[in-house]
Amino acid sequence: MEYASTFFGVSFGLIFGSFLNALIFRIPNGIGIFLPRSFCPKCEKTIPWYENIPVLSYIFLRGACSNCKTPIPKQYPIIEALTGLVSYLLWPKNFELINILNFTFYFSIFCIFVTHFFIDLKHKILPNILNLYLALIFLTFSIMFKNWQFWLYGSLIGVLFPLTVTWLFYLAKKKEGLGMGDIKLFGILGLHLGPMGIIQNIFFSCLGGSIIGFFLILIKKLKRESEMPFGPFIILVASLQIFFPKFFESFLKIF
Repeated sequence: MEYASTFFGVSFGLIFGSFLNALIFRIPNGIGIFLPRSFCPKCEKTIPWYENIPVLSYIFLRGACSNCKTPIPKQYPIIEALTGLVSYLLWPKNFELINILNFTFYFSIFCIFVTHFFIDLKHKILPNILNLYLALIFLTFSIMFKNWQFWLYGSLIGVLFPLTVTWLFYLAKKKEGLGMGDIKLFGILGLHLGPMGIIQNIFFSCLGGSIIGFFLILIKKLKRESEMPFGPFIILVASLQIFFPKFFESFLKIF
């Protein structure tokens, strides 16, 4: 029974990881989520099911399209394998309602975080459709299990504080600091993290972004006037807060 549960947990994650790869490609390019069928972006060949098996197809095809030999990004098997691992770790030990709800909650957050992360990294956008889905998950959970002051004040701080800073930055520099997608994401995370949690996220994501940005400028991989996607830093800090709260609390004691 345990082996069967492990198999289903991993398989579910691998399949969902393949779906996340599709979202990462389709959403920014305005392509339907389910139609058309998977295709090679270069030669537009429709990919048959046996070339669309998570991880295994990448190995079998040697990381390239079977028709035009265009390399398949390594992101594909990495996301599939990572989602399979996370699904395995979160998979319910038994299928009581509370365990199913916990799996759905945390696995959904992970999937949105991964999709957001790679889309923002490449396209510098945080799609509204993903933010809306994340907001619905957090709001439902918070209304059920937390008092209204916690999630309402957390969300307001998440929106109003970075929005005010961005507005002041625009007045001073005549250019945008944070994008609205980042501000929306802060507000949505505030629903779950609460007032103190979202303040911590804002601080550490800004700190991390500043350090990495300075380093990239130092090694001449980024120009001072260039825009750097900020969403990945918000997501990385939020991931520590949500999935590794004890580690994050220990980390806070350093400061």
